[in-house]
Amino acid sequence: MTPPGLQDEIKKREPFESREQEAILNILKTSDLFHNRMGRLFREYGLTSSQYNVLRILRGEGKPMPSLEIASRMIQVVPAITGLIDRLEKQELVSRVRCDKDRRVVYVAATQKALDILAEIDEPLVDAHKKLIGHLNQDELKQLIGLLEKSREPVTKDDS
Repeated sequence: MTPPGLQDEIKKREPFESREQEAILNILKTSDLFHNRMGRLFREYGLTSSQYNVLRILRGEGKPMPSLEIASRMIQVVPAITGLIDRLEKQELVSRVRCDKDRRVVYVAATQKALDILAEIDEPLVDAHKKLIGHLNQDELKQLIGLLEKSREPVTKDDS
């Protein structure tokens, strides 16, 4: 059985003005649903999705990083990376170290407490991913990834 389309979901009376509009609204609706579901999971561990993202980046890098480098790797753009890192520092999830060579540069490192929380989240996160999108087969996932990456091209070219 085919799931209802977005037009039915949002009870839109008239057809969409264009396929582009329908596609964009589908992406936004899906993103919102997934973001809310993931946010619930992160809240169980006292984190926001942005805080999780910072910690994930730090764990993946395996060493302290400048805050602007962290900001450039975020999934969601965060206008105030300093405030986000401040909150993580208050929770004792990151520490800051000034660069000896350039005092203007501040390195951020994940604490052991943060790494422990991330390790706890790993399995429930994999389960959440499977629950949200595991009904797609590998070919569909590959196609979806390709289409999403292709759809971002004009925006990422504008930003560079």
